Amino acid sequence: MLCSCDVCGDSETLFINLQQLGKNLRYDEQINKAINFLNVLGNIERLIIINVLKEKDRCVCELEAILDKSQPSISHHLRELEKLNLIQGLKKGKFTYYSLNKDALISSLTYIINQLNVK
Repeated sequence: MLCSCDVCGDSETLFINLQQLGKNLRYDEQINKAINFLNVLGNIERLIIINVLKEKDRCVCELEAILDKSQPSISHHLRELEKLNLIQGLKKGKFTYYSLNKDALISSLTYIINQLNVK
């Protein structure tokens, strides 16, 4: 099948080069960072959390009501967002309020856009 391409000269060398390209991309650190970011954002609850934190800081109890989910479920999603530095928690008395790290979100989104930029 590969030799049906117009670029096919030495099909064995071309095949080896293409396989190596695929392996290099699969283990590329920047691509894996982008995949992790997209995987974290590829969840409706996390996108809702990001959207409500754009408006103002929120505590877990507010997020429970907004998402209609249990505290352990909310905490799981918050941890995933914290791992990427997209949100941060600030303890105020008994409660932790979460805020959106807009700079980190914009930076990550800009990186993704730049990676996908077709020239």
